[in-house]
Amino acid sequence: MTAPRYAYIGAEIFDGATLYKGQAVVVSDGVVEEVVAAESVPEGAEIVELNGGLLCPGFVDLQVNGGGGVMFNDAPSVGTLRTIADAHVQLGVTSFLPTLITDTPEQTRAAIDAVAVGGVPGIAGLHLEGPHLDVARKGAHSAELIRPMEDVDLARYLEVAENLPCLKLTVAPEAVTTGQIEAMKEAGILVALGHSNASFDIATDAITAGASVFTHLFNAMSQLESRKPGMVGVALANGGVSAGLIVDGIHVHPASVRAALAAKTGPGRIFLVSDAMAVAGTNATSFRLNGRTVYRENARLTLEDGTLAGADLDLLTAIRNLVSWGAATLEQALAMATAIPADVAFLGGGVGRLNTGSPADMVHIAGDLSQIHAVWRGGKEIHNALG
Repeated sequence: MTAPRYAYIGAEIFDGATLYKGQAVVVSDGVVEEVVAAESVPEGAEIVELNGGLLCPGFVDLQVNGGGGVMFNDAPSVGTLRTIADAHVQLGVTSFLPTLITDTPEQTRAAIDAVAVGGVPGIAGLHLEGPHLDVARKGAHSAELIRPMEDVDLARYLEVAENLPCLKLTVAPEAVTTGQIEAMKEAGILVALGHSNASFDIATDAITAGASVFTHLFNAMSQLESRKPGMVGVALANGGVSAGLIVDGIHVHPASVRAALAAKTGPGRIFLVSDAMAVAGTNATSFRLNGRTVYRENARLTLEDGTLAGADLDLLTAIRNLVSWGAATLEQALAMATAIPADVAFLGGGVGRLNTGSPADMVHIAGDLSQIHAVWRGGKEIHNALG
Protein backbone atom coordinates (compact mmCIF):
# COMPACT_ATOMS: atom_id res chain seq x y z
CA MET A 1 0.00 0.00 0.00
CA THR A 2 1.36 3.41 -0.98
CA ALA A 3 2.05 5.74 1.94
CA PRO A 4 -0.12 8.87 1.99
CA ARG A 5 1.37 12.12 0.74
CA TYR A 6 1.08 15.47 2.44
CA ALA A 7 1.86 18.81 0.83
CA TYR A 8 2.63 21.69 3.17
CA ILE A 9 1.83 25.00 1.49
CA GLY A 10 1.15 28.62 2.34
CA ALA A 11 4.40 29.45 4.14
CA GLU A 12 7.83 30.55 3.03
CA ILE A 13 10.13 27.53 2.94
CA PHE A 14 13.75 27.37 4.05
CA ASP A 15 15.44 24.15 2.93
CA GLY A 16 18.64 24.54 4.96
CA ALA A 17 20.31 26.90 2.51
CA THR A 18 17.75 28.99 0.62
CA LEU A 19 14.47 30.70 1.45
CA TYR A 20 11.69 30.15 -1.10
CA LYS A 21 8.27 31.64 -1.69
CA GLY A 22 5.38 29.93 -3.46
CA GLN A 23 6.74 26.44 -2.83
CA ALA A 24 5.40 23.31 -1.14
CA VAL A 25 7.09 20.56 0.86
CA VAL A 26 5.79 17.13 -0.13
CA VAL A 27 6.15 14.50 2.59
CA SER A 28 5.57 10.77 2.33
CA ASP A 29 6.37 7.96 4.76
CA GLY A 30 8.16 10.28 7.16
CA VAL A 31 10.62 11.78 4.69
CA VAL A 32 10.69 14.74 2.34
CA GLU A 33 9.77 13.59 -1.15
CA GLU A 34 10.39 16.91 -2.87
CA VAL A 35 10.05 20.66 -2.68
CA VAL A 36 7.97 21.88 -5.62
CA ALA A 37 6.06 24.91 -6.79
CA ALA A 38 2.78 25.14 -4.90
CA GLU A 39 0.84 24.77 -8.15
CA SER A 40 2.72 21.56 -8.96
CA VAL A 41 1.76 19.53 -5.89
CA PRO A 42 1.36 15.86 -6.89
CA GLU A 43 -2.19 14.77 -7.57
CA GLY A 44 -3.79 13.06 -4.58
CA ALA A 45 -1.56 14.71 -1.97
CA GLU A 46 -3.39 15.93 1.10
CA ILE A 47 -2.94 19.68 1.39
CA VAL A 48 -1.82 21.10 4.73
CA GLU A 49 -2.41 24.87 4.64
CA LEU A 50 0.01 26.73 6.90
CA ASN A 51 -1.48 30.20 6.41
CA GLY A 52 1.74 32.18 6.38
CA GLY A 53 4.88 32.10 8.43
CA LEU A 54 7.98 30.09 7.70
CA LEU A 55 8.57 26.33 7.39
CA CYS A 56 12.12 25.18 8.02
CA PRO A 57 14.04 22.08 9.08
CA GLY A 58 13.86 21.15 12.74
CA PHE A 59 16.54 22.87 14.77
CA VAL A 60 19.78 21.06 15.58
CA ASP A 61 21.34 21.91 18.96
CA LEU A 62 24.75 20.51 19.84
CA GLN A 63 24.75 21.72 23.46
CA VAL A 64 21.71 20.88 25.60
CA ASN A 65 22.41 20.39 29.29
CA GLY A 66 18.83 20.04 30.44
CA GLY A 67 15.20 21.00 30.06
CA GLY A 68 11.74 20.28 31.36
CA GLY A 69 12.93 20.84 34.93
CA VAL A 70 15.82 18.36 34.89
CA MET A 71 19.55 18.38 34.22
CA PHE A 72 21.24 15.50 32.43
CA ASN A 73 23.80 15.55 35.26
CA ASP A 74 21.04 15.06 37.86
CA ALA A 75 20.16 11.57 36.73
CA PRO A 76 21.76 10.51 33.45
CA SER A 77 19.07 8.04 32.44
CA VAL A 78 16.77 7.30 29.54
CA GLY A 79 13.90 8.85 31.50
CA THR A 80 15.83 12.09 31.93
CA LEU A 81 16.66 12.12 28.22
CA ARG A 82 12.97 11.75 27.36
CA THR A 83 12.04 14.67 29.61
CA ILE A 84 14.71 16.87 28.05
CA ALA A 85 13.75 15.85 24.51
CA ASP A 86 10.06 16.53 25.17
CA ALA A 87 10.88 20.01 26.47
CA HIS A 88 13.11 20.96 23.56
CA VAL A 89 10.92 19.68 20.77
CA GLN A 90 8.38 22.30 21.86
CA LEU A 91 11.17 24.83 21.26
CA GLY A 92 11.69 23.55 17.72
CA VAL A 93 14.63 21.23 18.38
CA THR A 94 14.25 17.88 16.62
CA SER A 95 17.90 16.73 16.87
CA PHE A 96 20.27 17.47 19.74
CA LEU A 97 23.28 16.33 21.70
CA PRO A 98 22.48 15.88 25.40
CA THR A 99 25.41 17.44 27.20
CA LEU A 100 26.97 16.17 30.40
CA ILE A 101 28.84 18.87 32.28
CA THR A 102 32.00 17.85 34.18
CA ASP A 103 31.06 15.10 36.62
CA THR A 104 32.36 11.95 38.27
CA PRO A 105 33.50 8.93 36.25
CA GLU A 106 30.40 7.07 37.49
CA GLN A 107 28.01 9.76 36.21
CA THR A 108 29.90 9.93 32.94
CA ARG A 109 29.53 6.18 32.43
CA ALA A 110 25.82 6.41 33.25
CA ALA A 111 25.37 9.19 30.69
CA ILE A 112 27.13 7.17 28.02
CA ASP A 113 25.02 4.12 28.80
CA ALA A 114 21.76 6.11 28.75
CA VAL A 115 22.46 7.51 25.31
CA ALA A 116 23.72 4.16 24.00
CA VAL A 117 20.41 2.48 24.93
CA GLY A 118 18.76 4.55 22.23
CA GLY A 119 15.06 4.82 21.56
CA VAL A 120 14.68 8.48 22.56
CA PRO A 121 13.57 10.49 19.51
CA GLY A 122 15.79 13.44 18.73
CA ILE A 123 18.97 12.18 20.41
CA ALA A 124 21.75 12.58 17.84
CA GLY A 125 24.62 11.43 20.04
CA LEU A 126 26.35 12.72 23.16
CA HIS A 127 28.37 15.77 24.17
CA LEU A 128 30.76 15.41 27.09
CA GLU A 129 31.78 18.90 28.19
CA GLY A 130 34.61 17.97 30.50
CA PRO A 131 36.05 16.78 32.79
CA HIS A 132 39.30 17.38 30.87
CA LEU A 133 39.29 21.17 31.16
CA ASP A 134 41.38 23.97 32.67
CA VAL A 135 40.41 25.00 36.20
CA ALA A 136 41.48 28.55 35.37
CA ARG A 137 38.54 28.75 32.93
CA LYS A 138 36.13 26.43 34.70
CA GLY A 139 33.08 28.69 34.58
CA ALA A 140 30.28 26.87 36.41
CA HIS A 141 32.07 23.49 36.27
CA SER A 142 33.14 21.96 39.58
CA ALA A 143 36.88 22.51 40.05
CA GLU A 144 37.31 19.37 42.14
CA LEU A 145 36.05 17.19 39.27
CA ILE A 146 38.26 18.66 36.54
CA ARG A 147 41.25 16.48 35.67
CA PRO A 148 43.64 15.59 32.80
CA MET A 149 42.71 12.83 30.38
CA GLU A 150 44.26 9.47 31.25
CA ASP A 151 44.78 6.39 29.10
CA VAL A 152 41.75 4.67 30.61
CA ASP A 153 39.58 7.67 29.67
CA LEU A 154 40.82 7.67 26.10
CA ALA A 155 40.19 3.94 25.73
CA ARG A 156 36.64 4.40 26.95
CA TYR A 157 35.95 7.25 24.53
CA LEU A 158 37.32 5.30 21.60
CA GLU A 159 35.04 2.39 22.50
CA VAL A 160 32.01 4.65 22.89
CA ALA A 161 32.61 6.34 19.56
CA GLU A 162 32.05 3.03 17.79
CA ASN A 163 28.48 2.84 19.06
CA LEU A 164 27.19 6.41 18.88
CA PRO A 165 26.24 8.40 15.79
CA CYS A 166 28.13 11.38 17.23
CA LEU A 167 30.39 11.75 20.24
CA LYS A 168 31.44 15.34 20.84
CA LEU A 169 34.08 15.87 23.50
CA THR A 170 35.01 19.34 24.77
CA VAL A 171 38.54 19.45 26.15
CA ALA A 172 41.11 22.06 27.08
CA PRO A 173 44.41 21.61 25.18
CA GLU A 174 46.18 21.84 28.56
CA ALA A 175 44.36 18.73 29.82
CA VAL A 176 45.04 16.41 26.87
CA THR A 177 47.97 15.50 24.67
CA THR A 178 48.11 16.01 20.92
CA GLY A 179 48.43 12.24 20.63
CA GLN A 180 45.14 11.78 22.45
CA ILE A 181 43.47 14.31 20.15
CA GLU A 182 44.86 12.50 17.11
CA ALA A 183 43.50 9.18 18.38
CA MET A 184 40.07 10.66 19.04
CA LYS A 185 39.95 12.33 15.65
CA GLU A 186 40.92 9.05 13.98
CA ALA A 187 38.06 7.31 15.82
CA GLY A 188 35.52 9.82 14.52
CA ILE A 189 35.12 11.77 17.75
CA LEU A 190 34.22 15.44 17.29
CA VAL A 191 36.96 17.09 19.32
CA ALA A 192 36.02 20.55 20.56
CA LEU A 193 38.15 23.05 22.45
CA GLY A 194 36.77 25.01 25.37
CA HIS A 195 37.13 26.03 29.03
CA SER A 196 40.77 26.74 28.34
CA ASN A 197 43.41 29.38 28.97
CA ALA A 198 45.60 28.03 26.19
CA SER A 199 47.89 30.27 24.18
CA PHE A 200 47.48 30.77 20.46
CA ASP A 201 50.29 28.31 19.72
CA ILE A 202 49.02 25.58 22.04
CA ALA A 203 45.49 25.85 20.68
CA THR A 204 46.83 25.79 17.14
CA ASP A 205 48.73 22.59 17.90
CA ALA A 206 45.46 21.04 19.13
CA ILE A 207 43.77 21.96 15.85
CA THR A 208 46.64 20.52 13.86
CA ALA A 209 46.19 17.29 15.85
CA GLY A 210 42.50 17.08 14.94
CA ALA A 211 40.34 19.41 17.03
CA SER A 212 37.81 21.10 14.74
CA VAL A 213 35.29 22.95 16.91
CA PHE A 214 35.25 25.58 19.65
CA THR A 215 32.67 25.31 22.42
CA HIS A 216 30.69 28.51 23.15
CA LEU A 217 33.09 30.91 21.44
CA PHE A 218 34.32 33.82 23.61
CA ASN A 219 33.10 32.23 26.84
CA ALA A 220 35.44 30.42 29.26
CA MET A 221 38.52 30.79 27.07
CA SER A 222 41.59 32.99 26.65
CA GLN A 223 40.60 36.16 24.82
CA LEU A 224 41.88 37.99 21.76
CA GLU A 225 44.54 40.54 22.72
CA SER A 226 46.93 42.55 20.58
CA ARG A 227 49.98 40.40 21.33
CA LYS A 228 48.21 37.34 22.75
CA PRO A 229 45.54 36.13 20.32
CA GLY A 230 44.52 33.32 22.63
CA MET A 231 41.78 30.79 21.97
CA VAL A 232 39.43 33.38 20.50
CA GLY A 233 42.14 34.51 18.10
CA VAL A 234 42.71 30.96 16.90
CA ALA A 235 39.01 30.37 16.36
CA LEU A 236 38.58 33.53 14.31
CA ALA A 237 41.85 33.30 12.38
CA ASN A 238 41.62 29.64 11.41
CA GLY A 239 39.16 29.25 8.55
CA GLY A 240 38.97 25.50 8.94
CA VAL A 241 37.46 25.33 12.41
CA SER A 242 33.84 25.87 13.45
CA ALA A 243 32.45 27.37 16.64
CA GLY A 244 29.25 27.29 18.65
CA LEU A 245 27.89 30.64 19.78
CA ILE A 246 25.42 31.56 22.53
CA VAL A 247 23.48 34.46 21.02
CA ASP A 248 21.49 35.71 23.99
CA GLY A 249 23.05 39.16 24.32
CA ILE A 250 24.41 38.15 27.73
CA HIS A 251 27.18 35.68 26.98
CA VAL A 252 28.45 37.58 23.93
CA HIS A 253 27.96 41.25 23.01
CA PRO A 254 26.14 41.82 19.69
CA ALA A 255 29.21 43.61 18.30
CA SER A 256 31.37 40.58 19.10
CA VAL A 257 28.81 38.35 17.39
CA ARG A 258 28.98 40.50 14.27
CA ALA A 259 32.79 40.44 14.34
CA ALA A 260 32.88 36.66 14.66
CA LEU A 261 30.50 36.17 11.75
CA ALA A 262 32.49 38.57 9.61
CA ALA A 263 35.70 36.69 10.41
CA LYS A 264 34.38 33.19 9.73
CA THR A 265 34.00 32.81 5.97
CA GLY A 266 34.49 29.05 5.75
CA PRO A 267 34.89 26.22 5.48
CA GLY A 268 34.61 26.43 9.26
CA ARG A 269 31.31 27.98 10.30
CA ILE A 270 29.59 29.60 13.26
CA PHE A 271 26.54 27.72 14.55
CA LEU A 272 24.02 28.45 17.27
CA VAL A 273 23.78 26.57 20.56
CA SER A 274 21.34 27.11 23.37
CA ASP A 275 23.55 25.83 26.23
CA ALA A 276 20.12 25.21 27.76
CA MET A 277 19.70 24.14 31.36
CA ALA A 278 16.93 22.54 33.42
CA VAL A 279 14.67 25.60 33.21
CA ALA A 280 14.23 25.30 29.43
CA GLY A 281 10.56 24.88 28.62
CA THR A 282 9.50 25.72 32.19
CA ASN A 283 8.73 28.69 34.42
CA ALA A 284 11.14 27.55 37.13
CA THR A 285 13.24 30.25 38.80
CA SER A 286 16.09 28.03 40.02
CA PHE A 287 17.63 24.57 39.80
CA ARG A 288 20.53 22.57 41.19
CA LEU A 289 23.84 21.90 39.44
CA ASN A 290 26.37 19.59 41.10
CA GLY A 291 25.03 20.51 44.52
CA ARG A 292 24.86 24.27 43.89
CA THR A 293 21.84 26.44 43.24
CA VAL A 294 21.55 28.24 39.91
CA TYR A 295 19.23 31.23 39.85
CA ARG A 296 17.13 32.39 36.89
CA GLU A 297 16.44 36.10 36.58
CA ASN A 298 15.98 38.38 33.56
CA ALA A 299 16.96 35.64 31.09
CA ARG A 300 20.22 35.09 32.98
CA LEU A 301 21.34 31.95 34.86
CA THR A 302 23.94 32.43 37.56
CA LEU A 303 25.47 30.76 40.57
CA GLU A 304 25.24 32.61 43.87
CA ASP A 305 28.56 34.36 43.15
CA GLY A 306 27.27 35.68 39.82
CA THR A 307 29.08 33.16 37.59
CA LEU A 308 27.11 32.42 34.45
CA ALA A 309 25.82 28.84 34.51
CA GLY A 310 24.52 27.94 31.07
CA ALA A 311 21.96 29.99 29.22
CA ASP A 312 18.25 30.76 29.43
CA LEU A 313 17.94 30.63 25.66
CA ASP A 314 16.16 28.80 22.86
CA LEU A 315 17.32 28.71 19.25
CA LEU A 316 14.37 30.68 17.86
CA THR A 317 15.29 33.55 20.18
CA ALA A 318 18.91 33.27 19.03
CA ILE A 319 17.80 33.42 15.39
CA ARG A 320 15.61 36.45 16.11
CA ASN A 321 18.51 38.17 17.90
CA LEU A 322 20.88 37.63 14.98
CA VAL A 323 18.41 39.14 12.54
CA SER A 324 17.37 42.06 14.77
CA TRP A 325 21.01 42.93 15.52
CA GLY A 326 21.85 42.99 11.82
CA ALA A 327 24.42 40.28 12.42
CA ALA A 328 22.99 37.87 9.84
CA THR A 329 20.34 37.59 7.19
CA LEU A 330 17.33 35.40 7.93
CA GLU A 331 18.75 32.67 5.68
CA GLN A 332 22.12 32.79 7.43
CA ALA A 333 20.55 32.72 10.89
CA LEU A 334 18.30 29.78 10.04
CA ALA A 335 21.23 27.83 8.58
CA MET A 336 23.15 28.38 11.83
CA ALA A 337 20.41 26.49 13.69
CA THR A 338 19.83 23.75 11.13
CA ALA A 339 22.17 22.68 8.33
CA ILE A 340 25.42 24.07 9.74
CA PRO A 341 25.35 22.29 13.13
CA ALA A 342 24.17 19.12 11.39
CA ASP A 343 27.19 19.32 9.09
CA VAL A 344 29.59 20.14 11.92
CA ALA A 345 28.47 17.02 13.81
CA PHE A 346 28.47 14.89 10.63
CA LEU A 347 24.90 13.82 11.33
CA GLY A 348 24.18 12.97 7.71
CA GLY A 349 20.95 11.54 6.39
CA GLY A 350 19.64 14.95 5.42
CA VAL A 351 19.29 16.13 9.03
CA GLY A 352 18.99 19.92 9.17
CA ARG A 353 17.62 20.16 5.64
CA LEU A 354 14.40 19.81 3.69
CA ASN A 355 15.75 18.05 0.62
CA THR A 356 14.63 14.90 -1.13
CA GLY A 357 15.21 12.04 1.29
CA SER A 358 15.61 14.23 4.37
CA PRO A 359 13.64 13.24 7.46
CA ALA A 360 10.44 15.26 7.64
CA ASP A 361 11.61 17.06 10.79
CA MET A 362 10.05 20.48 10.38
CA VAL A 363 9.24 23.63 12.32
CA HIS A 364 6.53 26.13 11.41
CA ILE A 365 7.50 29.58 12.70
CA ALA A 366 5.58 32.85 12.84
CA GLY A 367 6.68 35.28 10.15
CA ASP A 368 8.01 37.73 12.75
CA LEU A 369 10.01 34.93 14.46
CA SER A 370 8.01 35.45 17.64
CA GLN A 371 6.59 31.96 18.06
CA ILE A 372 6.82 28.34 17.02
CA HIS A 373 3.46 27.27 15.66
CA ALA A 374 4.06 23.57 15.11
CA VAL A 375 6.76 20.90 15.02
CA TRP A 376 6.91 17.62 13.09
CA ARG A 377 9.38 14.78 13.55
CA GLY A 378 9.45 12.14 10.85
CA GLY A 379 6.31 13.66 9.35
CA LYS A 380 4.33 13.27 12.58
CA GLU A 381 3.07 16.43 14.25
CA ILE A 382 4.29 16.37 17.84
CA HIS A 383 3.65 19.96 18.88
CA ASN A 384 1.02 22.49 17.85
CA ALA A 385 0.78 25.80 19.68
CA LEU A 386 -2.21 26.90 17.59
CA GLY A 387 -4.46 24.04 18.65
